[in-house]
Parts: sequence; structure tokens; C-alpha cells
Amino acid sequence: MTIPHRIQDFAEDLTAIRRDLHEHPELGFQEVRTSGIVAAELTRLGIEVATGLGKTGVVGVLKGNRPGKTIGLRADMDALPIDEQTNLPWSSKTPGVMHACGHDAHTTMLLGAARYLAEDRDFAGTAVFIFQPAEEGLGGARAMIADGLFTQFPCDEIYGLHNSPFHQPGEIGVKPGQAMAGANFFDITVTGKGAHAAMPEAAVDPVVIAADLVGQMQSIKARNVPSGERDRGVDHPDPRR
Repeated sequence: MTIPHRIQDFAEDLTAIRRDLHEHPELGFQEVRTSGIVAAELTRLGIEVATGLGKTGVVGVLKGNRPGKTIGLRADMDALPIDEQTNLPWSSKTPGVMHACGHDAHTTMLLGAARYLAEDRDFAGTAVFIFQPAEEGLGGARAMIADGLFTQFPCDEIYGLHNSPFHQPGEIGVKPGQAMAGANFFDITVTGKGAHAAMPEAAVDPVVIAADLVGQMQSIKARNVPSGERDRGVDHPDPRR
């Protein structure tokens, strides 16, 4: 991948932003400092800015010099509750919180894209820069949408990315369909029956049931759906039946 000279010219600025964000990580819905930096940088670039969507989310809007589609570009901003032990000069200064998933880099990359496009606005349509809070399981995307993200900023298409430790530097991987894992949340209640510890046979032990349930639920999918087709909504009848 060849990096345009215009981006190379401000690469050191982006590196400084990324390292600053890495030093000051913030958990989901607590990205007050981070969103402030994002909003300030977008404003400096002459980009229209909206804040407070999904509590700490930020949106920037930039119109090109000719008509076209409205394209959303999205990055996440939150860190993880992990104690950093890298000993790098820009290690986290917040005990127990670290950008272990690379959202500091995602935020910086989107700021870099915004700067690149804002310099001369030589593109068709409108770019919408979406900086999402609370991606790590807290529903930051839902919160932004509930606050009217796509009502205020309707997009024809949206693009996002994630850093990958499995690719070489400068290499980008793309594929049709789903590219990374998604997560859904649900609760299972196991109800048992108590008994004296000396008479476990009289009990219905929910701990044993729950422990067995974990293995059984994993095997249902793993033994019936080909690994390359899981989570695609493909129904595969059991050939043994």
C-alpha cells in the first residue's frame, strides 16, 4: 500500500495524537477527554461538529466540492479495563485501563482521513465522520442511533475497519460478507433444589447443571454447522436424521 505524500507530511502529527490517546485511555461512555480532542481537531479542520450523541459520541460533517453520496466513516474510541504492562514511553497513565484493542489507533486514523479530505475537499458528496463511544460491549452504537445519529446524519453507505495483528504493516485485508465476530447477549436461569451437603443425591445442583450446559451449548453448533458458515443464518439439517 502506497501512502499519499499529503498524509506522510502529517504522519508525525497523527503519531503524536495516537500516543497521547494511548497514554490517557477512557472506558466506554467515559471518553470525555478523548471526545474533546476529537471535536477540537475536527473544528480546527473546518469540519462541522456535533457532540453528545450516545453521551460521548462525536460526529463531523464535511461536504465535498461536487454532488455525490453521503458516506459514513466510523471509528471507536473506548479502552478496556486492563492494566498495561508494555513499559512503552507512551504507556497508559490510568491504572487498570488500557487501549489494548487499538481504538486509539482507530480514532487517529479517522482523524487522519478527515484531515486528508478537509485540506482541499476534492471529493464528491459528503463525508460523515462517526466517532463511537463504548464499543466494548456497552452498546455505544445503539446509544448513538437512539440519539438520532441517522436521523440527523443519514448515510448512503458506512465504512469501518479494525486493526489486525495478523497482517503485515501497510497491508489491508478485505472480504465479502462478515469479516469479524459479533456479539449477542442473553441470560439463562438454572433453577435447582437444595439439600444437605451430606446428602447431595437429594439435591438438584444448579452448579453442575450450569457447568454441563456450557459444554453442551458449544457442541450443538460446533457439531452441526460448518465452521465457515456459522453466524450467517444458514440452516443445515443434521444429516444423521
